[in-house]
Amino acid sequence: MKQYFSFQWHITDECDQRCKHCYIFSEDNCKKLDSMTWEQMKDTFYNCLDFCQTYDRLPYFYITGVEKIKCIKNAGIRAVIMTTVSGTNIDEIPDIIDTVVAHRADVFAFARYCPTSEEKDVGITPARYRKLLADCDRKFKEYEAAGCETYFNKKDHLWTLYEYETGEFQIPENAEEGVIYGGCNCGNCHMTILPTGEVFACRRVQNSRVGNVFKDRLADIWICQMEQYRDYTKFEKCAKCELLAWCRGCPAVASGKDGEFYAADPQCWKETA
Repeated sequence: MKQYFSFQWHITDECDQRCKHCYIFSEDNCKKLDSMTWEQMKDTFYNCLDFCQTYDRLPYFYITGVEKIKCIKNAGIRAVIMTTVSGTNIDEIPDIIDTVVAHRADVFAFARYCPTSEEKDVGITPARYRKLLADCDRKFKEYEAAGCETYFNKKDHLWTLYEYETGEFQIPENAEEGVIYGGCNCGNCHMTILPTGEVFACRRVQNSRVGNVFKDRLADIWICQMEQYRDYTKFEKCAKCELLAWCRGCPAVASGKDGEFYAADPQCWKETA
C-alpha cells in the first residue's frame, strides 16, 4: 500500500462562532470570512493530485459536533471527533470520551491547545498531562474490552513516550540511524491549505507559511520551503532523546509558547541528559 499524504484543506472560514482559542479567529475576531470558489477548489485538488503523482503518495483529505454524528453516519461517512485540551478543560476530557462513545462516533482523538498572542501557556504541567494520558489509556482499554465501536486515535505524539514507559512501545531492533519513523507529521506527510490559498507547514504553527496553492506547485514547495522543518538535529530537547525518530512531541505547542519550532515541548515530562 502506498504511503499516505495528509492535506488539511480549509475550504471556508464560515462559522457562526468566534472562539478566542480558535487559530482562525484568535488573532482577529473581525477578520473577513474567506471561502474558495468552485474553480479555486478544482485548482487546489489538481495541485494536490499532481503532488501525489509526483511522490507516489495516496492523498488523504480532512476538511473542517456531536449532534451531527448520526446524520454523518447515515450518509455513509465516518464520524471523526477531535477535541482540544487545555488547562481549562482537562478535567472534562474523560466525560467527553463517554459522550463520544455514547453517540457511537467512529474515531475519537484529542490534541493540545496551541497558545496564541494573548496566551503563552497551555496551562498544563507535564505531570498533569501524563496523568491525563494514563486516565484516558485506562478508559480506552475498558471501552475496547467491552467491544466499543469507537476507535481511539492516540494523536498526540507524547503518547509514544507514555507507551515507551509502560512497555507498550519498544524501539525496533532493526531501526536505522537517521531515519524518521513516526512522530510529528510536519515536514513528513502533511501540509495545510487555507481558503485564501495560503499553504502552511502546519496550521497550528502561526509563522509556518510556505507558499500559495493558487500560485505555487505543491510538489516544488515540498522539496524547497519545507526543508526548514526537517532539520531534526535542531530540536533542543528531542535531539538528545532516544525517541527522536518516533516522537518529538508537538512543535506547534512549543512554537506557540516560545515562537521557536524546535523548542522543547512544554508538556514533555521526560528528562534528557
